[in-house]
Amino acid sequence: MQGDAFDEDSGGFDAEDWTRLTPFTGAIATLDDVQARRAVFALADTDDPRPIAMDLPQPVIWWDEDGEQAAVAVQAESHLNAEGEAMEVLGLILPDGGGAVALMDDVDLVDASDPTWRDLVTNAIDPGALDD
Repeated sequence: MQGDAFDEDSGGFDAEDWTRLTPFTGAIATLDDVQARRAVFALADTDDPRPIAMDLPQPVIWWDEDGEQAAVAVQAESHLNAEGEAMEVLGLILPDGGGAVALMDDVDLVDASDPTWRDLVTNAIDPGALDD
């Protein structure tokens, strides 16, 4: 749990340097962790929060309202909602350095050699680069 999960000055990541992102593991994030940029999110009003045991950082393809996006998961937690249903939540870092929160159901875990993920990273950093 040391270091910043992401750094605005870094300009994000590319397909070769994503492993430098520092994951938030072994604990449930608090608002202080988010404000100190050690974690992407902190959830309140949930029950039985637990870290999810998975290797982080982890390349993912995130399916959001805009389609598929490349990201790297740096935080993984399981929480029970008001109905007692488990939610697996990921803190993501986007290629531009921004953060996002996604449900595990909305991402595909991929290897960094995945050509779709690599293309999505390249296109996020340099839109139109793949149109040549």
